[in-house]
Amino acid sequence: MNRATLIIQCSDQKGIVAAVSEFLFANKGNILEIDQHVDQELGMFFMRASWELDTFALKKELIYDTFEKEIATKFAMDFQLYFNDRKPKMALFVSKLSHCLFDILSRYHAGQFDVEIPLVISNHNDLQAIVQAFDIPFVHLPVDKSNKKDVEEKQLQLLKRHEVDFVVLARYMQILSEDFIKAYPNKIINIHHSFLPAFVGAKPYHAAYARGVKIIGATAHYVTEELDAGPIIEQDVARVRHHNTISDLVQMGQDIEKVVLSKAIKYHLEHKVLAFGNKTVIFY
Repeated sequence: MNRATLIIQCSDQKGIVAAVSEFLFANKGNILEIDQHVDQELGMFFMRASWELDTFALKKELIYDTFEKEIATKFAMDFQLYFNDRKPKMALFVSKLSHCLFDILSRYHAGQFDVEIPLVISNHNDLQAIVQAFDIPFVHLPVDKSNKKDVEEKQLQLLKRHEVDFVVLARYMQILSEDFIKAYPNKIINIHHSFLPAFVGAKPYHAAYARGVKIIGATAHYVTEELDAGPIIEQDVARVRHHNTISDLVQMGQDIEKVVLSKAIKYHLEHKVLAFGNKTVIFY
């Protein structure tokens, strides 16, 4: 089914839902999904509406301008319009850990993600065989302090050449520069353990085990210039029992990481995430 999805944010005012609904009804729109949220503290209105496109009275190329003229301008809306006739393109960045990569590629192969993966970029060769087994191009670009800027320029060129829409850091163990992040605002998804800021460093699960934590978890978020502090898309936790070993914690944590990251990708693909400031509204 061909569908259109409209994402709206603006200051909260009377009549927004009625105006949007009337616009769709007047143009013979069969609404498939509709949801809205008001942040009373900020006085902001958020809305997501999805409707069937095949029976819609307006031609696809006229919808944006018509909606802007008839509805958006009146309410000073910031809005985006999406169509499902083109699959988004997602690039994966990886390093050495394979659990998130395996999960994403398995779901992609099973048809759970309506997306194209034109390439996987890595600073190591360790996961090349896995990626190539799924017939996806693997690009190895080693990174160190001396070449980081040049490598990022090559990465951005590759993303542009392949017309990539968004990037997923599937345990990519490099910090992206401000310039790179600005090229894809709210279009870079990262996954990390939820021990931050308490347990930083290369072995957070070891540190958490030594501290005797009772809960572990993972967080998927959009990448911003502030490290690991971007708008949160999805989180989950698992309880730790006294008999769990460090290996147990690592496995439990990685299981949560891959599920949380895949959920975040799914929400992003379905245009169910609306970022505002450093927060998100998720239309489940």
